[in-house]
Amino acid sequence: MPPKRHLTARRVRLGAELRKLREATGMKGREAAALLGVDSVQISQIESGASGVSAERLRRLAAHYACTDEAFVEALTAMATDRTQGWWEEYRGVLPPVFLNVAEVEHHATFLREVVITHVPGLLQTTDYARAIYAYMVPGLPLSELDPRVEHRLRRRTVIEGDNPTPYETVIHEFALRVRVSDRKVALAQLREILNQIDQEHATVRVIPTDRDGFAGAGASMMYTGGPVAQLDTGLRDAPTGTAFIDAEPQLKQLRTLFRKVEKASLDPVASRDFIHRLSKEL
Repeated sequence: MPPKRHLTARRVRLGAELRKLREATGMKGREAAALLGVDSVQISQIESGASGVSAERLRRLAAHYACTDEAFVEALTAMATDRTQGWWEEYRGVLPPVFLNVAEVEHHATFLREVVITHVPGLLQTTDYARAIYAYMVPGLPLSELDPRVEHRLRRRTVIEGDNPTPYETVIHEFALRVRVSDRKVALAQLREILNQIDQEHATVRVIPTDRDGFAGAGASMMYTGGPVAQLDTGLRDAPTGTAFIDAEPQLKQLRTLFRKVEKASLDPVASRDFIHRLSKEL
């Protein structure tokens, strides 16, 4: 297959998994290429996500890599043959690629778990809240760029609001609920929207009160997305260079442990709803 013009998170992940399988056997790229009758450049392109791979070739590689996990191989094959053009593709060339990659990962997730300390989670934000965030973070951003960012953020909600919603759990710190990114009106509307999402069962929300003892997780913000099989789970964390997509099992294990610790420090869903309701009454 010819090299792809655009690298997507899903294709890059597929290539990374094939590289892991090859390296686990000690096989060199040129040896894998020989198995398929191609040159080593094509193997490199497949493993970097720059080139696709057919289902037949993927299964041949998996067999030579001694991968006997049929569910895993089938999940990789589905990734390789998926030609879905998601709604996020409408924003290619308009928004930075990371926006599209986040939406793609969320779309294919079997579950979503998120921890947010400083802002309301993107999947729960109102239009005005999202607009205030983007306008503040990138001062002077023209409307031609600001509007698509806000629109894209709101459209991400389809993953938890659609006909087949993805289970979504989030832990939000009280700080994020109290900070007024704009004004009182926007803050109140945002709290009411969170309550609305809870009542419609689109989200399971837990809150960490500021007076909770033993919570040292100020840097705990993260998203953890479930894959079709556990090996294809993905973690997302903010990094100096942008959003980092995590696929190494030791790091994923750390994120799972972190979520459990943060969840333990939070109120249960019923108490959290009551907490948010009280905050809205205070405004």
